[in-house]
Amino acid sequence: MKAVTAPALPDKLPLLDSEVIRSFVTIAESGSFTRASRQLFRTPSALSMQIKRLEETLGQTLFVREARHVRLTAEGELLLGYGRRLLKLNAEAVTQFLSPGLEGRVCLGVTDDVLERTLSQVLPRFAREFPSVQVEVSVARSVELLGRLDAGELDVVLVVAGNPGTETRGEIVHREALVWAGREGGLAVQRSPLPLALAQQGCPWRAMALSALDRACIDYRVAYSCDLCAGQQAAAVADLAVLPFPRSLVRPPLQRIGERDLPPLGEYQVALVRRANGGDVDEVLAQQVVAAFDEG
Repeated sequence: MKAVTAPALPDKLPLLDSEVIRSFVTIAESGSFTRASRQLFRTPSALSMQIKRLEETLGQTLFVREARHVRLTAEGELLLGYGRRLLKLNAEAVTQFLSPGLEGRVCLGVTDDVLERTLSQVLPRFAREFPSVQVEVSVARSVELLGRLDAGELDVVLVVAGNPGTETRGEIVHREALVWAGREGGLAVQRSPLPLALAQQGCPWRAMALSALDRACIDYRVAYSCDLCAGQQAAAVADLAVLPFPRSLVRPPLQRIGERDLPPLGEYQVALVRRANGGDVDEVLAQQVVAAFDEG
């Protein structure tokens, strides 16, 4: 039997450019060169050239281009895992060397649906690594946070993305299913018209919920209106209403309502948006936020 030998590697392996890898990961996660170009502030043609060079370097096709979106090939899926790890390692290296001299103040804005993750994962680690940096946190609706970012009052914000009729800003850092939730053993889901607990106009969750019910021809009424997740949740716990909620936040005494009872809602996204011309402090905090979401 002949021995099987692996193909010889070139004497000098090419180095992967971190900016090209960031572009690749963003395109893969957004599913579109156009959406990725908005997040990265580059033209779709520039991103296309980057991916073409990357494919030539690796000798593999990474994307299957379709009419309105792109999807990863098997080789692309493999590279995505490596790419995320490379970007995380790059952030850790930069953080390590910036840490001794990093000081100042950074103003972070978050919506209350990501507040728990931010407080429990990102900020304690950031405080340990950068004790000379003061972090100020504001909790508000996405539209208010973006307005304050544009006014120069905030440096980095985490907002709900995907509001119909508006362009997604920043970098998508988290995706999960938005589901219907109600009190365990509750009767609200059986009432007609269906009582809902929702945020005010302008919330993507509200728009997704009402559109899904309209398509399914289900009568509803907004029984409880509050911009805070805790307020909406309280109405559902009291069995006064059902609500659209991120799947990871549905905990007892709430339970998920199945698609046999109410129509599917689709995907919920969180975007990280930085202020223009931000400094090192802003960038390091943003990188730690991205790393925390990547870790799950």
